[in-house]
Amino acid sequence: MNVRAKKHLGQHFLKDKGICKKIAEQFKHHQGVKTAIEIGPGMGALTEFLLQDKETELYVMDVDAESIEYLKIHYPQLDGKITFGDFLKMDPTTIVGDKPFAVVGNFPYNISSQILFKCIDFKDSIPEIMGMFQKEVAQRVAEKPGTKTYGILSVLLQAYYDIEYCFTVDEHVFDPPPKVKSGVIRCTRNSREKLPCDEKLFKQVVKMSFNQRRKTIRNSIKALLPETYEENPMLQLRPERLGVEEFIELTNWVESHREAQI
Repeated sequence: MNVRAKKHLGQHFLKDKGICKKIAEQFKHHQGVKTAIEIGPGMGALTEFLLQDKETELYVMDVDAESIEYLKIHYPQLDGKITFGDFLKMDPTTIVGDKPFAVVGNFPYNISSQILFKCIDFKDSIPEIMGMFQKEVAQRVAEKPGTKTYGILSVLLQAYYDIEYCFTVDEHVFDPPPKVKSGVIRCTRNSREKLPCDEKLFKQVVKMSFNQRRKTIRNSIKALLPETYEENPMLQLRPERLGVEEFIELTNWVESHREAQI
């Protein structure tokens, strides 16, 4: 029994056991987390090696019914730990309970950014994320300020996680092969429990700034600014020039001037 890769699900099955082993071995060195959810296991190429770590309790989740049936047949040791469902639409704590858990996988490229945003929503429960992404997305997450690659995902992930770009993977190790290279990254929760600013406004400032990244921040976030305000040099910059700390500072500045206007 084989599972047919489905284009609408963004499936590219990893077939190189050496790459699977490399991901699993690097993942094994996580920060003492004893539970993990693998998203999009497909036919279990990575699952096989993740299960070799007997210290970690592994759960798997897939939206593909054919993959679920395959896993039930070929991985009986996962009995009771296989979920047919969409990670983006579920509360993962209903699967693992209130204990912290890592997220790992060869993520479907068409929803990989959304998976990361969902992980941010559960950042207090997810101390580590390790996975395969389209190389461009992986680089964007790990990128530092000052480049065209740096963007919304970079700032929002780096606000809560330390990012490590692990290695690049060629197209030919997948079935079917994607048209782009892939990159594996590890995101480890940093020590910041909460941002020293309004987190909802922070996200709004970051997203608005990068939605018009060719413009200065002043023009991009003008809807958030009061009619009159004292000058702030950051408003004259383009968003890729600001790191997490500067966006926190800008968020506090915006909030203080909005309150003053009221």
